[in-house]
Amino acid sequence: MNPENFTWARVAPAEFILLGITNRWDLRITLFLIFLPVYVVSLLGNMGMVLLIWMDTRLHTPMYFFLANLSLLDACYSSAIGPKMLVDLLRPYATIPYAACALQMFIFAGLADAECCLLAAMAYDRYVAIGNPLLYTTVMSRGLCLALLGASGLGGAVSAFVHTIFTFRLSFCSSREVNSFFCDIPPLLAISCNDTSLNELLLFAICGFIQTATVLAIVVSYGFIAGAVVSMRSAEGRRRAASTCGSHLTAVAMLYGALIFMYLRPSSRYALDNDKMASVFYTLVIPALNPLIYSLRNKEVKEAVRRTWSRFCCPGQATRDWSQEAS
Repeated sequence: MNPENFTWARVAPAEFILLGITNRWDLRITLFLIFLPVYVVSLLGNMGMVLLIWMDTRLHTPMYFFLANLSLLDACYSSAIGPKMLVDLLRPYATIPYAACALQMFIFAGLADAECCLLAAMAYDRYVAIGNPLLYTTVMSRGLCLALLGASGLGGAVSAFVHTIFTFRLSFCSSREVNSFFCDIPPLLAISCNDTSLNELLLFAICGFIQTATVLAIVVSYGFIAGAVVSMRSAEGRRRAASTCGSHLTAVAMLYGALIFMYLRPSSRYALDNDKMASVFYTLVIPALNPLIYSLRNKEVKEAVRRTWSRFCCPGQATRDWSQEAS
């Protein structure tokens, strides 16, 4: 090993160079004009959902408790990536400090894994609501909801901690150029001059365990839900069950499809240039779509929006509406 490599092997780079999505300036401007409204819709939609559920007491149920936290997760993890990506699209040379890169990876990985666990908790909530409606409020107590939320956060934090520690123990002596628009695990492993087989094993094992366990929980829950729906005599009950479960299943399919494509593959199949658009999909597009999916197909959310709008914009009309509902 020559002296230059010896120095690199023991000194962390001060910053990484983010190659971004493309080098073409005209395409970068176009992408900025597309992704800016997507991020704004994501942030406003998710934070609007959180505020709506917080303000409307009729939505203070376990189902909407989990939905509010899902929206908060989406807003946070898209904000961990989106603003810097948008700024970097307008800059000819994008960099990120070493410590900021590690922090970005930790936040994003932790929130993404926590969302997987939260989606599994939401599937269990739907099973209890449809399979045992009379015991729903008893089974899904405040304590259980907080425990499921805490377990989701803990699982995400542990996974992110392991990935971040083992990734940033590597030496990046061959290059500082990260072939991505944010600090993700596969592009950082690609520029390390160490043996990354342990990192790849941890990535496959931990992500595989979290996704397999949560998918199994979702599949089992929906197996029981399907049995409960088939036994329903009311067509209206089946329609309402299909409506609430359809939104959740759509969100599950989008997120898990993107994560499995990105992380549960052998390293020989990583194609970082092709994976960038997939990364954009699950970092910006999915968080923007989730509030739309849960609101457009949910009658209770639509009514809550109407009530909240009337409360602040037409207080007289809101009072009359509430009086009519009470009578």
